Amino acid sequence: MDPLPIIFTVVLLAGGLYWFVFLLGSAEQKGKHAVHLTGGSIHHSNVKETYNQYWFFFRRPKHIEESENVPAFVDTFYNLVTDIYEWGWGQSFHFSPAIKGKSNLESTKIHEQMAVDLIGVKAGQKILDAGCGVGGPMRAIVSHSGCNVTGITINEYQVNRAKAHNKKAGLSHLCDVVCGNFLNMPFEDETFNGAYSIEATCHAPKLEDVYSEIFRVLKPGAMYVSYEWVTTELFNGEDPEHVEVIQGIERGDALPGLRNYSDIADVAKKVGFEVVKEKDLAKPPAGPWWSRLKMGRIAYWRNHVVVTVLEAIGVAPKGTVDVHEMLFKTADYLTRGGESGIFTPMHMILCRKPEKVQES
Repeated sequence: MDPLPIIFTVVLLAGGLYWFVFLLGSAEQKGKHAVHLTGGSIHHSNVKETYNQYWFFFRRPKHIEESENVPAFVDTFYNLVTDIYEWGWGQSFHFSPAIKGKSNLESTKIHEQMAVDLIGVKAGQKILDAGCGVGGPMRAIVSHSGCNVTGITINEYQVNRAKAHNKKAGLSHLCDVVCGNFLNMPFEDETFNGAYSIEATCHAPKLEDVYSEIFRVLKPGAMYVSYEWVTTELFNGEDPEHVEVIQGIERGDALPGLRNYSDIADVAKKVGFEVVKEKDLAKPPAGPWWSRLKMGRIAYWRNHVVVTVLEAIGVAPKGTVDVHEMLFKTADYLTRGGESGIFTPMHMILCRKPEKVQES
């Protein structure tokens, strides 16, 4: 029997397996490979224990309600999920309306560019990204507008990832990233010409606290836009299924509690903003934002095989499979929230900081 076909087949299978397990990168953009999955700033040996501690918060709801506990809770979450998000989703940790004829990546960039178009900043002006993650939106916005963006995230690992991406993209001169809490930002009053938050302020225990900080650091007349995670007018707090879906989203996304859409403008006005516009960007004619989650089910099972193999052979830390399963379950809750119309991740509010009153 000729051994060459057998050898060729074995080599081909081995090469395919190596690619599948070690080289398979993000479905959107290969900023992270499977072989490099970590627990962020968490030591390799502590990921499993830290994951268990994350769920401890939800076994004690009162613990989450205490504002001083939330920053550490959110930081823990992003240490656990950042690499998996970046590997399987891309460098922009948010949703976008599906646009006919556009890929997910293209739709995402359009959604991000709209944020900076809404606040009307000009090239060279300085704007704030409150809750910047690894900086996907920041880089899209800088490339689109030519403005200078300073991002803030509570997670030090994300700061390092964002800076590495900025350098690779040749945008370090326009993008800055700092590690800090957007409830108490290390910036002087009236620093920025504009600001935006893309699905980030949902992590604040009190929306008033983060809005007031953003108000403080904006120059008079500057605009702020936020895409908020909220329950909609269709949510019924007496419906057990509705409650299950919303609680599932909160548990799987490190949220101290989802707000209702009707509360957002009141909070903005309370801290001093003028509300210019409000709109749920998820409503028609926008395509369903959750379609990306449904289409990703096959990719999830493929990725789950990869994660399981990597954890079994010690490349990925123990607990990675648990985190991946948590995110898959959360995706199901998000899909149910979108399909039922009781939840939207893109309730847009556009605000203006009033000009200073002129002295007579």
